[in-house]
Amino acid sequence: DFEASFIRLIDKVTNGSRIEINQTGTTLYYQPGLLYGGSLEHDCSPSRSIGYYLESLLCLAPFMKHPLKIVLRGVTNDQVDPSVDVLKATALPLLKKFGIDGESLEIKINRRGMPPKGGGEIVFACPVRKVLQPVQFTDPGKIKRIRGTAYSVRVSPQMANRMVESARSILNKFLPDIYIYTDHMKGVSSGKSPGFGMCLTAETINGTILSAELASNPQGQGAAVLPEELGQNCAKLLLEEVYRGGCVDSTNQSLALLLMTLGQRDVSKVLLGPLSPYTIEFLRHLRSFFQIMFKIETKTPEEEHVGGEKVLMTCVGIGFSNLSKTIR
Repeated sequence: DFEASFIRLIDKVTNGSRIEINQTGTTLYYQPGLLYGGSLEHDCSPSRSIGYYLESLLCLAPFMKHPLKIVLRGVTNDQVDPSVDVLKATALPLLKKFGIDGESLEIKINRRGMPPKGGGEIVFACPVRKVLQPVQFTDPGKIKRIRGTAYSVRVSPQMANRMVESARSILNKFLPDIYIYTDHMKGVSSGKSPGFGMCLTAETINGTILSAELASNPQGQGAAVLPEELGQNCAKLLLEEVYRGGCVDSTNQSLALLLMTLGQRDVSKVLLGPLSPYTIEFLRHLRSFFQIMFKIETKTPEEEHVGGEKVLMTCVGIGFSNLSKTIR
């Protein structure tokens, strides 16, 4: 269901793709077309959140022929995929480091939608670039502030305040500069299902952004979650992410590695925390598609004096350039 919806989305952003699926739905023949972009709309399947579709668009958007502006509808926050809030807080600053910036780079949440029925709506816009800059991003720096959003839809607005209180009770021991917004959506903009959740980000002096998030169980599934518990667990997840450290959090490791691979023929270095299983699989894909191997050096906590073990990923970009962007 959601995979079919994803294929339809890819078909919309490209021009001349050929897609054939056999009757049992077990094999897929895909002949890619040109990345076209433009202004689009897409209704995502509510069985996965918009983050699932957005992650792929973040990889493709800088290389379109026309700047992409797309309205996605569906579930904005769930327990499986990275939420729209986290991608907005972490992935956009990461794109800027590679030279993809400008006023037209944004993710805007018009409506929130919680599972199972969804009803959320977001706008994602991204400019096009001819080439990506290489990055040297090896010093994450110290945490200077924590920001976050506690959201609630179709439940009491008090839920958001209770989450903020319990998260602060843990985080205030480490840092005074904490500001967590409460976002209570009403009426049409609150989607079709009740729910609440939280997204926290820690920002360092060098501009590294680490994130953590949690959402309540979907209506009618699993036990009810107390907002106090959710707030505390989310704060602990953020501390876990800070302990893992690195210059990119675990949600965006694969995006960073892809952008390094597609950069100019120059050396890029990024320090990451322990690699997630998804990232390890992604590195294998990079090797089979681009024949590119990363140099991986482990840094032990003793050398760095902080957190878990880190890995320094180094590669030389393949010099990919956006073919359809005319040279002015």
